[in-house]
Amino acid sequence: MIVIDASGLILGRLSSMIAKRLLEGETVSIVNAEKAIISGSATTTFKGYLQATQRGIKEQGPYYPKRPDMILKRTVRGMLPHKRRRGRDALSHLKVYVGEPGELKQEARSKLEGTSMKRLSTIKHIGLDDLSRQLGGKF
Repeated sequence: MIVIDASGLILGRLSSMIAKRLLEGETVSIVNAEKAIISGSATTTFKGYLQATQRGIKEQGPYYPKRPDMILKRTVRGMLPHKRRRGRDALSHLKVYVGEPGELKQEARSKLEGTSMKRLSTIKHIGLDDLSRQLGGKF
């Protein structure tokens, strides 16, 4: 099992690398999901996610999550062939947590190269926890 700390990692790059590992058959746990970073303008990012959450009606989807752990899981799902058995099986091997659960505190963390926010040339970014609070998520 691979444990990845999402603190200060870019959401899209993190998700694509995790999707690739899941398709290879590995089991992945992500801790501190609320500390992931979305690059780009905060207002533009918020407007895009707000449109996604307001789309559809209560009885009929699509449903879009507001909690940071579920947003991260949905992002990874978008990079998997989730409508086929292979993608569904891969997604079942993913666990995402807000904070650090007790049973994973002693586990060794894996480093993902190229996903750190240090590679951003601009200061424009928003944290997944800030985005979730603005959308009305409770965590």
